[in-house]
Amino acid sequence: MTATPKLINFAAFQLGWFACVLGAAWGRPWLGTAIALAIVGWHLRCAPQPRAELALVLAAAGIGALWDSLLAALGWIEYPNGTLIAATAPHWMVALWMLFATTLNSSLDWLKGKRWLAAGFGAVGGPLGYLAGERLGALALVEPTAALIALAGGWAVLAPLLSVIAQRIEGRPVSRAAGLRAKVNHA
Repeated sequence: MTATPKLINFAAFQLGWFACVLGAAWGRPWLGTAIALAIVGWHLRCAPQPRAELALVLAAAGIGALWDSLLAALGWIEYPNGTLIAATAPHWMVALWMLFATTLNSSLDWLKGKRWLAAGFGAVGGPLGYLAGERLGALALVEPTAALIALAGGWAVLAPLLSVIAQRIEGRPVSRAAGLRAKVNHA
């Protein structure tokens, strides 16, 4: 868990999300990315294990960049601003994945060890975030049905995956059985 109180972590994530999405929608994607990276930097500075948090942030950035690039390459989502290479994720989306990672050991810490809950949270919350981004003008769901199905399925896998990565990086047992083994071994 980070030293940043969970409510502040949640509010910082929301600020960064709006900065990235509105920055892209208004044709200033670098502004949103800069704000998001400043929030990530502040989070890392406050983290009790900054190297572990940085590893989590970088893992989420890589996973998110691959995932959103796949959706763009399939032609299901288009990003009008911030794309450096055609049919790939724009930099502001990668920054959003980094921001999301800052919540995993703080305001979303409650998802750890609850894979089905994390999957449900991802399946609903992921697509809702993209729909909100589309309504604000940051992206276009070119093939809405295919994109929303893919987003729900992808986020149902990626949210628990990132939660497990957060646990492993933090050094916590990933399953209840592993937790029980750790307790028995320490006894």
